[in-house]
Amino acid sequence: MFTFLQIFRESPYYPKFRGGFLFLVLVHALGTLGYLAISGWHAPWMDALYMTFNVVTTLGFSETVEAAKGTGGRLFTMTVAFLGIAGTWYLFSTFTAFILETNLNQAYRRRRMEHFLSALSGHYIVCGIGRVGGYVADELLKTRREFVVIDTDEAVLAAHEERTGHRLQLHGDAADDEVLERAGIARAAGVFAVTSDDSRNLVVSLSAKQLNPAARVVARVHDRRNVEKTRRAGADEIVSPDFTGGMRIASAMLRPNAVHVMDMMLHTEENLRVEEVVVPRTATGTTVQALGRRQEWLLVAVRDAQSRWNFNPPPETKIAPGDTIVAIVSPEGRQLLEAALSAPVAQ
Repeated sequence: MFTFLQIFRESPYYPKFRGGFLFLVLVHALGTLGYLAISGWHAPWMDALYMTFNVVTTLGFSETVEAAKGTGGRLFTMTVAFLGIAGTWYLFSTFTAFILETNLNQAYRRRRMEHFLSALSGHYIVCGIGRVGGYVADELLKTRREFVVIDTDEAVLAAHEERTGHRLQLHGDAADDEVLERAGIARAAGVFAVTSDDSRNLVVSLSAKQLNPAARVVARVHDRRNVEKTRRAGADEIVSPDFTGGMRIASAMLRPNAVHVMDMMLHTEENLRVEEVVVPRTATGTTVQALGRRQEWLLVAVRDAQSRWNFNPPPETKIAPGDTIVAIVSPEGRQLLEAALSAPVAQ
């Protein structure tokens, strides 16, 4: 019921309904004063109000103000009845139009969506859910990351929801600051600017960085001449599907077994991925040996605060707060590794 009232208050019919209600209140006030005046101010005010209510609602009960039985009183009664009935029908027609013309199901979904989005934190925003955006969304779903989809085409959003069951989506232009704010950009971990338009991706990158400088922005660019422009606009990483596709084709010819290993990782039921986990600043530090070599993860490399890489780190390698761990893990393994690094044992 509370949500219904919120939807009604946000509709364009609410001001009209409020105006009609205030008009009826005014009719009752003037009617009460009029009957009091007709009675020479002798009738109780409750009788005058009750008389007005009877006339406006056409209940037809007996006249509680005796003085209203005269010609002047009955003319006044007809006036009150005309105004009251007109105001009542105005309220009724306004509310009926709201019910008939408002898609309540869609409005309820929008309210629920806003509630869910307000609770999100550390999520990702996918701007554009076309072919590339669809693959991005699939990867986020497989690795169990929270994300919001934004697109200007409602049919595309509906197709995405039908295909994946993912419902956190907004209809609008991601280049609009208001849409990004509704998607929770201030609390987001990253933004994927992957629409089919280079110029829009540039604007999305610029807007996202202005609204949340800490968010990581990855942008899609078709024309390589737009790479530096998009990077200057704020994108942390630029991806050209054409360039990446060409490199993938070359790799499939020159190093087929290595490519096959990566492909197998993407298609296993465990959803294995090469993931990176940043050691929290609040951690006390540990070593590879203390962290342990477990079945849930396979450490590949450690990157320290000076951006130095240590591949296949030996057991004595120190892991300090702020370091980045690169490992082959499943979604469950990533969570276990994050938990182990959050409260490590100091060595």
